[in-house]
Amino acid sequence: MYVVRQIDQKRSDMSIGMKGNGVWTTALVMATCLWALPVAGQDKIKQMPGYAQFVEMSPELRTAYVSGAVNAVWADDSESFEYTYDGQRYRFDVKKGDSVEIENPVSSANGRRGRPARGRQFEFADSPDGSMKALYRDHNVWMSKADGSDERQLTSDGSVDERIKYGSASWVYGEELGQSTAMWWSPNGNKLAYYRFDEGPVPDYYLQLNQTALQSTIDTEAYPKAGVPNPVVDLFVYDLESGSHARMDIRDGAPFTDDVVGHYVYNIQWSPDGSELLVNRTNRRQNILEIAACMPDEGTCRKVVRDEWPESWVRNRPTMQFLDDGQRFIFASERSGWLNYYLYDLSGELLATLTNHDFEVASIVRVDEKANRLWYMARSGDNPMKTQLHRVKLNGKGDVRLTDPTLNHSIRPSPNGKYFVDVAQAHNIPPVTQVLNAKGKVVAEVATSDLSHFNKLGLHFNELFTFKADDGETDLYGVLSRPSNFDSTKSYPLLISVYAGPNTNGARESFAVGSPLTEYGFMVARFDSRSANGRGKRFLDAIYEKLGTVEVDDQAAGVKALRERNYINGSRVGIYGGSYGGYVSAMALVRHPDVFQAASASSSVTDWRHYDTIYTERYMWKPQENTAGYDAGSVMNYVDNLKGDLMLYYGTADNNVHPSQTMHLIKALQDAGKSFDVQVGPDRGHSGINQMRMMEFFIESLVLKN
Repeated sequence: MYVVRQIDQKRSDMSIGMKGNGVWTTALVMATCLWALPVAGQDKIKQMPGYAQFVEMSPELRTAYVSGAVNAVWADDSESFEYTYDGQRYRFDVKKGDSVEIENPVSSANGRRGRPARGRQFEFADSPDGSMKALYRDHNVWMSKADGSDERQLTSDGSVDERIKYGSASWVYGEELGQSTAMWWSPNGNKLAYYRFDEGPVPDYYLQLNQTALQSTIDTEAYPKAGVPNPVVDLFVYDLESGSHARMDIRDGAPFTDDVVGHYVYNIQWSPDGSELLVNRTNRRQNILEIAACMPDEGTCRKVVRDEWPESWVRNRPTMQFLDDGQRFIFASERSGWLNYYLYDLSGELLATLTNHDFEVASIVRVDEKANRLWYMARSGDNPMKTQLHRVKLNGKGDVRLTDPTLNHSIRPSPNGKYFVDVAQAHNIPPVTQVLNAKGKVVAEVATSDLSHFNKLGLHFNELFTFKADDGETDLYGVLSRPSNFDSTKSYPLLISVYAGPNTNGARESFAVGSPLTEYGFMVARFDSRSANGRGKRFLDAIYEKLGTVEVDDQAAGVKALRERNYINGSRVGIYGGSYGGYVSAMALVRHPDVFQAASASSSVTDWRHYDTIYTERYMWKPQENTAGYDAGSVMNYVDNLKGDLMLYYGTADNNVHPSQTMHLIKALQDAGKSFDVQVGPDRGHSGINQMRMMEFFIESLVLKN
């Protein structure tokens, strides 16, 4: 990793005695080594205020307390579970209600495999009985026996030149729709479904790789940026007995257009009995979602469930969990404005509204059809960050909350459903693990947290607070961390750690030691914005077609609330983050130059026109239809406002947020005659700035600067 300081262009030309076209590139600066820190400067972090405290305390923070949160692994007979506490392995006997120490078992991967590379799919798929293998090779689908024998090619027209591929997905499908495979075996192994993608309409993006090698290479990716044509997707089924291929009519005979439901087709799965192929399909705008069922032999498809939210977007991968009969399923929908559960069958009939809350359900814990019960988690605590265990009948009646609403709970049920391991905590209450019965009664305590070392170090609980959003009406949550040597009579600079993308939270109701960065002598805060998860669909709609404005302005509102405190130095505020958080950091600095004095932005989006279609258009629609929104969300349009210090970082091999995003911002800043810092990760992907370098930057900007 190397560092380059971009100097104000006019001063740069004068000091060097050279004039050119008015733009000095990063490459020129690096090649000529015109600016270099003195050798002594290489250790400057060690000489900075707060460094000694950080070095002393950071290892202590990693072991500041013994957590009472345990990861329970239930035995198949539901009579016991194993867990690790304070480095020791235990087995808890449910009937006896106590634990005994055991030897640590030999770790095993249990046949699991990890995920493919970012945006990619596995290049093979094993049949359910393990006797056959489907393969992706040379843009086509192949098949063989498990040992590699009897190999045969199933498709033949896939090719690089024709930009056609079978058995693999377009990159954006892997990144934004979670497609880790593109070939799906039927339950009995007699059929294989597979993707076909035509990437002909999609412009290519060229990424230079291996830049630290003697010879670099080029990665060419069909990458659809907002507003450009998408790849054409189709779905086929191969019948092993007949050797025939059938094309699924996933758009019901309609052509591939932006409006057709079936512009995006994903989340492919077979029905439990293997009679139908189920797909999620949406229009390009992603405000209509259908679950469709396709007949694998005929290729005809029918709508099972349809969800719409015309004013913004629908949840694109809602929960869909089948019951034992393989015909009924639980479906999660925001149609009421809140995420709730509904019971359907594959005919498309709504059998029951299982929940009808004005708060959000979170996850399914267990279904017991014999008992006619569903156990699930919901955000029904005393704030939306605290999830609770609920029980309801499968007809939607008799809903009851089973856990303490003042705490945040995570639940792991026993295989027979008679008991639940409950980890309960809050931001200021360390975790405790308990065993509950099916009615929610605590029957045993398994582990508690030990805070003796935490207290000895003089650490402080994180503070949860509320503030008004930029609209002056909406209540938002924030979390504030203090250094261990906090003194309320002193004034501290403030750092904001941020992500703030749609459906994400800055504030959380989980117990944690405060940020180690506080030990440098900073207060560190995280804020929610009106992009936060768990507060209903209408709450989120505030950001629709407005990315880069609403959530950014809410970060500024959080700072304004905190700087009213006498121990917060409101004139020394920095903000940092990566990816979407890098985008918000850069936007905050230029959109609110009187609130933020410094920003570190890593691997950042800078203009949504340069990001992919599926993610961007879900929240912003196309730039041709929302020019004002895209302009307002472009960092480049605010560079003239830059007054504070800006540190940019990007990885040269980032295939997600491309280096060109940062390059566009660098050029705009240069054209505006602005000074800023740049750090680059050679051959690194979607990554972040080295923390030491970031803290050098913030200490220089917010502590040492007069």
